[in-house]
Amino acid sequence: MNMHGLGNTRSAHRSDHLLHTPDTFVRAPLPGMRNATAIVHVGPAAGAGFTQYTVEFEPGGILEPTAAQRFVHVLEGALGDLRAGGYAYVPAGADAALSAASRTLATVIEKPYRALAGAPPPSPFTGHESDAPAQSLMGDDSIEVRTLVPTGPAYDFAVNLMTFQPGAALPMVEIHVMEHGLLMLAGGGIYRLGDHWYPVAAGDFIWMAPYCPQWFGAIGKIPARYLIYKDWNRHPL
Repeated sequence: MNMHGLGNTRSAHRSDHLLHTPDTFVRAPLPGMRNATAIVHVGPAAGAGFTQYTVEFEPGGILEPTAAQRFVHVLEGALGDLRAGGYAYVPAGADAALSAASRTLATVIEKPYRALAGAPPPSPFTGHESDAPAQSLMGDDSIEVRTLVPTGPAYDFAVNLMTFQPGAALPMVEIHVMEHGLLMLAGGGIYRLGDHWYPVAAGDFIWMAPYCPQWFGAIGKIPARYLIYKDWNRHPL
């Protein structure tokens, strides 16, 4: 008898980070959802300044508009014209619902918008990850970065797609004022979070608080890929 793994899990929650693995996911609908279910990975209750959740859409599923700004990335299936690998940004207060004609999986990032004096308001956009230019990280061709959100001051956060060839690793342990939300899309490796080292794999979610020591190294026979959010373009005050 499995006995639910006798209470074992790779998930972990510390003061400065969270590793949320699929064996601990809890599904529930959120207000504004029809024929859809959410897996909430992180939000203000954990100390985060944003909310990130995965939505499992059934055929005809709908996610209504929100007062917050929203970034969505399609993992499987389609949301309107957005196929797997497609993404869209909707500014705060925009009247734009998300609907799925067939079973679809998408990750959603929402946060209150921080206006910046003199900066233009953010504009909606759509794209596909394959169309975003690939750049090496700090000259290391084994690590590829694709920037999915425009870098101008109108936008107060960034979302990047990172790809690590097997054996590639971040060149340093990073400690910084930005927080992260990270969804593993493929492959796996070892993530250092604070003073802990964790094996991670596709489907895992990680939240890193400001100043959480962080480092990643890819392990396995296929590239490791993850989607990563950070707050950006705003003074800490």
